[in-house]
Amino acid sequence: MTDRRQLAEAFLAAHGFAGAARRPLPQDASRRAYTRLAGGALLMDAPAPEDVRPFLHVARHLARIGLSAPKILAADAEAGFLLIEDFGEATHAMLLDTAPEAAQRLYGRAVETLAALHAAPPPPGLPAWDSAAMVVATAATFRDWWWPAAFGAPASAAAAAGLARALTAMLAPFEGAGCFVHRDYFPANLLDLPDRAGPAGTGVIDFQDAAIGHPAYDLVSLVEDARRDVAPAVRAAAIARYLALRPELDPAGFTAAMAALAAQRHLRVAALWVRLALRDGKPGYLVHGPRCWAMLGRALAHPACAPLAAFLDDAVPHHLRCNPRDMAPRMRDTAPSVPHLKFAAVRLPSASGH
Repeated sequence: MTDRRQLAEAFLAAHGFAGAARRPLPQDASRRAYTRLAGGALLMDAPAPEDVRPFLHVARHLARIGLSAPKILAADAEAGFLLIEDFGEATHAMLLDTAPEAAQRLYGRAVETLAALHAAPPPPGLPAWDSAAMVVATAATFRDWWWPAAFGAPASAAAAAGLARALTAMLAPFEGAGCFVHRDYFPANLLDLPDRAGPAGTGVIDFQDAAIGHPAYDLVSLVEDARRDVAPAVRAAAIARYLALRPELDPAGFTAAMAALAAQRHLRVAALWVRLALRDGKPGYLVHGPRCWAMLGRALAHPACAPLAAFLDDAVPHHLRCNPRDMAPRMRDTAPSVPHLKFAAVRLPSASGH
């Protein structure tokens, strides 16, 4: 038995779950692992460098404002173990997969919860999700992983500086909103709780990376999902519902913010799939690359995205705006069981074609 396993067993025993039947849940892109326990609890195992304290902080905030975050049943923050309430398996992602006709209802409920989350004053101590932070995050995937995989060499100093300038120019006009942002508000992190009314009817999880930023970022995460297609009518209805719930917002300005934040998110996440494949041996995420590149193309057509569109037009030919073609040999070096993979280019529409 590993030391980590022994620590987990001791934590469970100390809180009355020593003999509970358990079932590990599929792991996502992070190092956190979850185990479903008989008795209505989940064990979160978050080894270093993961830190459960942001999760605890945000969970308490969500509970204070009347939203449904998992209750904290027990915690050992130093060791990285939590026992949390189990909301069950009815994620919006699962329900959309099995009952796509429920999309309007589920996205409507998700938007109702999101509007309440954004309208409440944020808790203290959250980091900034501003242009500076987004430039760093984009560089860590697009510049450091996608670029060398696509071009066969690291980005030059001039290219790196040009990317940073373009992102800053595009994003800076939308700073200062001072809003709580979840940062991964999409169906896999939302659960249907039909016995709870109003905004509490959607359970919210995976919020440990919450920050202070612009509310459009979370709505983009929801209706321009990197992992699933969202029907245009569902997307339009969700945006209209959000704006109706927040009449203090300027619709034109909010639409521009959505475009700029979508462009940043889609570029970063398209490259994140490459990092997960090459660094972490998780090539399965590459299936989402074409969707992200296509959504990036649509976002770039908005005038608010002109700085990034100009940079990409100068630096990245359209035929390269896709999953890099020559990744398979390097993936075999780090994950020998990965078969040879080829990905077709996804051409982005020009601004005039929007």
